[in-house]
Amino acid sequence: MTSLYFPGGTPVYAKCISALSSPNLTTDERQDEILQCLGSTLDETMSGVNTFYLIYAASLVFYMQAGFAMLCAGSVRLKNVQNTMMKNILDACGASLGYYSVGFAFAWGSSNLPGQQSTVDSSSTSFIGTTNFFLTETDEKAFFLFQYAFAATSATVVAGTLA
Repeated sequence: MTSLYFPGGTPVYAKCISALSSPNLTTDERQDEILQCLGSTLDETMSGVNTFYLIYAASLVFYMQAGFAMLCAGSVRLKNVQNTMMKNILDACGASLGYYSVGFAFAWGSSNLPGQQSTVDSSSTSFIGTTNFFLTETDEKAFFLFQYAFAATSATVVAGTLA
């Protein structure tokens, strides 16, 4: 996790304390400094909360796989339960390898991830992504986990129809 620094390299805590205790600042300048301190700390807090929410939601979606595995196990004879469970585990493992290597790149490689500034010209969109293979050019690991959970669960749903 990154520590809280202003663009000039001054720690947020030190800047906030100096804004509160500086006798040289007018009331308006002091208020501006305090608002800047609060804004930067809220941005960091919001980023952490968003990351937590994505990981939590991904875990809930991934738990759906266990539910689908139980549904599949209840739909087959006792001698085939072990095979069905192995098929569900292999679905999750195969989905992780596939989505890590090419799936995320195909889905998000040519566009900006949600919450990022647009760097892609809107007139030059493509059908399939050409960057972010093996997550090389992204720092959004929580977003990857969230998207992977949906990809893996959808593969398990399809496999469950064959039980």
